[in-house]
Amino acid sequence: MPFDRGSVTVTIFELPEKLPENIIELFAAKKSGMLDAVKDEPQIGWVSGRTLLETNIDDETAYRGGCIFLHYRKAERKIPSSLMNAICQREELVYMRANETDMVPTKIRREIKEEATEKHLMKMPPSLSGIPLIIDIAAKLLYVGTGSVAQLDNFIALFYKTTNIEPFQLTPGMMLETMYQDTKNDLPGVNFSDVQDEIVPGRDFLTWLWYFSEMEGGGVSHEQFGDFDIMIEAPLTFAFAADARGSAETVVKKGGSPLRAAESKAALQVGKRLKKAKITICRGDDIWSGTFDADNFSFGSLNLPEGEEMDKDSRFAERIQNLFIFQNALREYFKKFVETVRDVEWPNTERRIKQWASERESF
Repeated sequence: MPFDRGSVTVTIFELPEKLPENIIELFAAKKSGMLDAVKDEPQIGWVSGRTLLETNIDDETAYRGGCIFLHYRKAERKIPSSLMNAICQREELVYMRANETDMVPTKIRREIKEEATEKHLMKMPPSLSGIPLIIDIAAKLLYVGTGSVAQLDNFIALFYKTTNIEPFQLTPGMMLETMYQDTKNDLPGVNFSDVQDEIVPGRDFLTWLWYFSEMEGGGVSHEQFGDFDIMIEAPLTFAFAADARGSAETVVKKGGSPLRAAESKAALQVGKRLKKAKITICRGDDIWSGTFDADNFSFGSLNLPEGEEMDKDSRFAERIQNLFIFQNALREYFKKFVETVRDVEWPNTERRIKQWASERESF
């Protein structure tokens, strides 16, 4: 299952307050129902982290490696579109023969579809989808296993309804508020060319990380976790802040050196910034590598350092600790970014950044 092994997709949240003592009871009160009860409306609720079919939520099924591990589950019945079309076509043929006509009125088509749904929907097995969640109780962090904005909205709505706690997503705005008591509107924009564009803090940060890794070594030091290095890799997605201007996105992923591709240089020169890229963060032999979506501030296909623990629960706890270290490293890089753009030397730094973008070698 996600978070147990392999790569993960994750969006990170802070919990602004301590969890209620009866937190497991609260999740159990909003658990998913029996699959037989699923009808024409989707059924949503919580299930255990072990399997989407385990609806019992208690101390045994909800905890793993010292963390709460559950799933947001959605169950719904659907008639496959190909099957629905075939059923409707068959009934329309019956109607046309009975009425000696070669067409079916729109109202009759609608009635045929409604009758087909009513007759066949409950014959379909429910389809299941799940979003895993981890609550690191000690760190007051919530890890949600999706980067989809729509899925996150639905997830957070149920989480708030369950716990009465509204988590805060790790974003530039949130980090500015917690670190500096500022808003994202207080952060200067970064111009990577002479073309001016709207400020998009996530894209500024990711594009600056590319410059920082290439021209300034990419190293930061965390007081607890030591020294980190970062590297930006393909595939690269560049975009304007305003989608209406020209070609909205440029994706560079092929060739021997996409970062040195002429398309990458051209994208920077016309004012586009990185919207998405693969990032690799290293600390000695430990490596975190995955896709960074700067707009959603989520991470896809994130590979965690190889663990040393053999016991299942210990291995799980080690992976969550590696997620904790990763988000600390990310905060440290964002801190470095903010300090750079607010430094009195920023005008000179910005000129070097523009020079890096315009004079970089390309193939």
